[in-house]
Amino acid sequence: MLTINSIKNGIVIDHIKAGYGMKIYKYLDLDKADYSVALIMNAESKKLKKKDIIKIENNIELDLAVLGFIDPNITIDIIKDETIYKKIKLKLPDRVENIIACKNPRCVTSVEKNIPHIFKLVDENTGEYRCEYCDQIYENLSL
Repeated sequence: MLTINSIKNGIVIDHIKAGYGMKIYKYLDLDKADYSVALIMNAESKKLKKKDIIKIENNIELDLAVLGFIDPNITIDIIKDETIYKKIKLKLPDRVENIIACKNPRCVTSVEKNIPHIFKLVDENTGEYRCEYCDQIYENLSL
């Protein structure tokens, strides 16, 4: 079994759906980090069978709405002095702005520039979002 040491101060992004760790790693630009980062893929999990984990030896700004949109089952552990200081459980955000783009060619966001792409959560169980302007449906396939 692989062993990754604990971190003194930083962030652990845990319970990432297996295979989504790299997506989050790239979104956070962790490949450009000048501090220690560990990406663990396909780790054993009692709940999920397999999961990804990201350990970051630094406190960085995280957009919880985007992370919740990518995978609503994620937990964020804030680590101070090698212990969990704070635990944040994510969920699907009620509203997302400029995270996804409307695919409807007749939508005002397709025609006009500088209009934000805004989607509202319609069904939490299916991850269905609707465009605020034209009601185009977007299904979050990460669920």
